[in-house]
Parts: sequence; structure tokens; C-alpha cells
Amino acid sequence: MAKTLARSEFWNLPNTITVMRVLVIPIVMVLMLYPGRFTSLAAGLLFIAAALSDILDGYYARKLGLVSTFGAFLDPLADKLLVSAAMVMLIPLGRIPAWVVAIFLMREMTITALRSIAASEGLIIAASPLGKRKTAYQTTALSFLIIHHPMWGFDVHSVGIVLLWFALYYTVVSGWDYLRSFLREVIVPG
Repeated sequence: MAKTLARSEFWNLPNTITVMRVLVIPIVMVLMLYPGRFTSLAAGLLFIAAALSDILDGYYARKLGLVSTFGAFLDPLADKLLVSAAMVMLIPLGRIPAWVVAIFLMREMTITALRSIAASEGLIIAASPLGKRKTAYQTTALSFLIIHHPMWGFDVHSVGIVLLWFALYYTVVSGWDYLRSFLREVIVPG
């Protein structure tokens, strides 16, 4: 018998915040199509607000006891959509190299696949501190790269590029760490 998702499970505060994060993505993308100083700042600020909303929805889900299967699925998907859309939009603007985006996306798809395989075996591969550092550097770098134009007395784009290299380092290292955890937990010798 199929289980149905109750409206109350879907439309709770944490899930609503997550859905709002998804709805902001096209707005950020449209603003990025017009890469002037004002629209870049607006896109960057919306991206930052959306990225920070991830902390907010997690906080409310735990505090209010509203952790749901739907939320557990939608929350990381919303994060991946937000970050992936921003990275892809930055390529034609010349603000991020395509090969760097390819590495980020390959890592995300690989980790998602490994987590799905582990989940099918009843195992959970939790987010590691390395993965959390990757996310912090990545979203901060993307925020600066979206804003791009010199502001507040410093070269915003250059700061974004430096942070991007840290994010790339943690992307590779945390990806390797997840792969090792997967092999240790799921693949049993013999």
C-alpha cells in the first residue's frame, strides 16, 4: 500500500523555507543575465540569502521537530540546484572556468550516487567536516563571483577566485573522503 504525503508534513515552516530557496534560483539566474553592477549585487545578495536559508530551515526542522522525509530529500536538492545554477551562469560571464564547474558537478553527482547506494543498503553517509568546509568556501566564493564588481574598497572578484581555489581543494579532498567512507562501509571484502 502506497504511503501518501500529508499536507501538514509538506507545508511546514522548514519545507516552506526550502521551497522559497528553490523559487529564488530563477530570479538569481535572470539577474545574472544582466551583469551590471546593480544586478550583480542584487543577484549576489539573493544568492547569499538563499544559501543562508539552508541554516534557517535546518534550525527550525530540528527545533520544531519537523524533520520529514520530504524535507530530507528537498533540502540537499535545493542546495545543489542553487549552487549548480549559479556556477553554470558564471561560465559565460567569464567569472569561473568551465573545468572547475565540471569538477564541482562531478563530485556532487558522485557523492549523491554513493549516498543513494549506501541508503539502499540501510546505511547513511553523513556530511563530513571536510564537506561542510567545501560548502562554506563554495557558497562564499560564488557570492563574491556573482557580485564581481569592485565594491567596499576591494576587488570582489579576486577574493572570489581565491576562495574558489580553497573550495576546489575541499571539493577534491572531501570527495575522496566520502569515497573512502563508502568503500569502508558498503563494499565488504570477500
